[in-house]
Amino acid sequence: MNKIYNWLFGPKPTPTKTLDTANTAPLTDQQLQSIVSNQNPRFDMQQLIAAGGQSVGKQRELNEDSLLAITSTMAGNSGNLPFGLYIIADGMGGHQFGEVASNAAIRTVAGYVLRKFHSYLFQIKTDTMDESFQEIMLAAVSEAQRAIQREAPGSGTTLTAALVLGQQITVAHVGDSRAYFVYPDGRIEAITRDHSLVKRLEELGHISPEEAENYPHRNVLYRALGQGEILEPDIFTVAFPQPATLMICSDGLWGVVSEQDLIRSINESPNLQRACQNLVTAANTAGGPDNISVVLAQLIG
Repeated sequence: MNKIYNWLFGPKPTPTKTLDTANTAPLTDQQLQSIVSNQNPRFDMQQLIAAGGQSVGKQRELNEDSLLAITSTMAGNSGNLPFGLYIIADGMGGHQFGEVASNAAIRTVAGYVLRKFHSYLFQIKTDTMDESFQEIMLAAVSEAQRAIQREAPGSGTTLTAALVLGQQITVAHVGDSRAYFVYPDGRIEAITRDHSLVKRLEELGHISPEEAENYPHRNVLYRALGQGEILEPDIFTVAFPQPATLMICSDGLWGVVSEQDLIRSINESPNLQRACQNLVTAANTAGGPDNISVVLAQLIG
């Protein structure tokens, strides 16, 4: 038998002693309880966590919202680099092929950004990027504008996109989907400005915030992706606050759920997946008059 083994595989290797003498041991009940009861754990490695939720709503037959969430963390001896790209696009109701426009928007923006960052993230390079993050986002949105006009002429969509790299968020925004920071202490901060007629009237002082909530033309936009020849997206960069949750959502959520309920659904949920589910449920419970989309992200560590 040994001759056959040696003929097929060669001589059997001589067992060698390993230098690794580590072994495992069960945790004590006290150690397990300490881990489970730790409500504010510390993370040695900084990373992004994210979740998304969506529903067609209660009163629509077609879903014209599109959502994208990409999260990555690369860690090693040289440090770690959290990377995230989160986008929500809401196809404009009443326009032909609104769902085509929103889908084209997220696919085009994501494809452009990922092509730009692929070599930066996944290849060994010592040089820096030639373009700023804001320039990349502006070019991505401009390409999406052309894609919509080519694939679904006459249609339009909102677009709110957040590119996260480390502790920095670069936002590209057109329309009335929104980005917020939600804080554990109960504060909520809108970081985008609606490109809507009602918001503009409120900013000019023609109507009050209370009047804006019930304004008859509150869904009319003066700026949208795919509409018009000149595109003027809002592009800006902010720090990712810690602790806080980044929330991006369509007006099917923020338009029917109060800010206090938005805060409560996030801060009282055990994780981001459950928070997204609770937010969608809250919008549907309030009547679900529109499509509902939400992305939540946190930077921890």
